[in-house]
Amino acid sequence: MSTIDLAVIGGSGLYNFPGLANPARHAVETPYGAASGEVVIGDFAGKRVAFLARHGESHTLPPHRVNYRANLWALHSLGARRVIGVNAVGGIRADMGPRVIVLPDQLIDYTHGRLTSYCDVDGAEVKHIDFSAPYTESLRQSLLAAARTAGIAMIDGGCYGATQGPRLETRAEIARMKRDGCDLVGMTGMPEAALARELALDYACLALVANFAAGCGDEAEISIEEIFAHLAAATAAVPPLIAALLQG
Repeated sequence: MSTIDLAVIGGSGLYNFPGLANPARHAVETPYGAASGEVVIGDFAGKRVAFLARHGESHTLPPHRVNYRANLWALHSLGARRVIGVNAVGGIRADMGPRVIVLPDQLIDYTHGRLTSYCDVDGAEVKHIDFSAPYTESLRQSLLAAARTAGIAMIDGGCYGATQGPRLETRAEIARMKRDGCDLVGMTGMPEAALARELALDYACLALVANFAAGCGDEAEISIEEIFAHLAAATAAVPPLIAALLQG
């Protein structure tokens, strides 16, 4: 297996990686069941890149049914050591509106009932990982430098609040999250980040704002059509950003 220079986990709206040359598909068996789909490995910007669609290539997996353990294990077993999770999010902070790209540095987990650790199997070693900084700072800094090189606007820092989904949140829930210090809301940030840490993977979240969260914008209701239009515009920046990262 060739060395993988970077793995990308695509969220809503990113079901394949544009420009990936010579792609080869890998169905990986894991001790934790099936991953969201096949891992596609190919050449991009002179490097080897692995791509996995978090929700499946046809978006058939809701956030609470994604097998996060299998996904991270599959990428790790294929040789990935750096992983970027691309996440569609809602903006809570006023400057984090639709089509904005954010590189969060903190998170709060509001999810429940998900399999959150590789320790959750009989006989496994219990690991108390340091999670005070949930994202790998060196990878965050590399992404920030790549954004500057590529001329892509990006907000450095912010707190990602991970909710259960698949429904969107109520205004009261978002108001609570704002009081808690959350700047963004998404449904897939956890347990993905913690599992990456358990596997000693470098991991960063690339948050693409699809809409203002409930009660944070001018819209009375959130339109799914508008969400995906905003998401498509923000997603277009991902390939040039990754290219700048790999060439940096």
